[in-house]
Amino acid sequence: MKTKVLDKTQFEVAADILKHGGVVGIPTETVYGLAADALNGKAVEKIFKAKGRPMDNPLIVHVADFSDIEKFNLVSEVPENAKILAKAFWPGPLTIIMKRTDVIPPEVSAGLDTVAIRFPSHPIAQEIIRVAGTPLAAPSANLSGSPSPTTARHVLNDMDGKIDAVLDGGSCEVGVESTVITLAADVPRVLRPGGITVEELRDVLGEVEVDDAVIHQLAEGVTAASPGMKYKHYAPKANVLLLKGSDDAYISYVNSHSDDDVCALCCDEDLLLLKTKTVSLGRRNDYLTHARHLFDCLRRIDENKTIRTVYSRLPDVEGVGLAVYNRLIRAAGFEVIDLEKI
Repeated sequence: MKTKVLDKTQFEVAADILKHGGVVGIPTETVYGLAADALNGKAVEKIFKAKGRPMDNPLIVHVADFSDIEKFNLVSEVPENAKILAKAFWPGPLTIIMKRTDVIPPEVSAGLDTVAIRFPSHPIAQEIIRVAGTPLAAPSANLSGSPSPTTARHVLNDMDGKIDAVLDGGSCEVGVESTVITLAADVPRVLRPGGITVEELRDVLGEVEVDDAVIHQLAEGVTAASPGMKYKHYAPKANVLLLKGSDDAYISYVNSHSDDDVCALCCDEDLLLLKTKTVSLGRRNDYLTHARHLFDCLRRIDENKTIRTVYSRLPDVEGVGLAVYNRLIRAAGFEVIDLEKI
């Protein structure tokens, strides 16, 4: 299969491929998605094959308007909290989990009785969905487990020859996947943090819980209710180690372990203090910028074939920092070095 590269004016070409059961890499405001007709189980299977994604990892269904949920009969009931969230945050980087109908193929829901739905704010994504005339299942357009793609070039690096096309819509604005909140529990619960923060959700809903799997490894035998919960994700080929401690402790530890095959994933303020290869996420505590740059930085590290070990700061867990923390802790396989205990 030869993967076509489409420009941003060719959304009708992308939509036509999707109508006929194909798979297309499309831009969203979060990351690039690997899209297929969400109501066509055979088309959705192609996503899993291209990504090498485990079939027990559910997908997110993307719509072009809140009314699409009822139009396509995607859920058995739209909870009042879903309407509140949609009014506050849609279109945007928020995914809402609700009880599904049988319209949703089992390939999308991974056998769960729920479905995750999102209304992206990216205008090209919206146009593709509208012209295709169907909701689109679209996980990140990368090989399973590797850093998510935030440019069309990233998609091609992973997917060239595995999918029908990729549409180049430029760089993604948010840079990490959407926040996922489930309304299928007694209390709304965040299953994956993203560009919409827990604090913002609580401002509109009141009580919102954060699932333990956001910052800890999912317990053995527990079913993943959301993408990004169960497996090691977002990881470059190099081994990522997270360092917990003060600024001085981070600098001292990295410098004492500097070598030709070591890289520091750091902040701008660290650059002149470190004695090894560096890749900066941006200014310290600017987690919006860190989120935007994270996957691009991890992919840049991959491009340097000599790097074997990456030492990264452990982010804070407030605001968008929680999303950066969540991605890095999974990229590191939950391996954290507490510098105060060394």
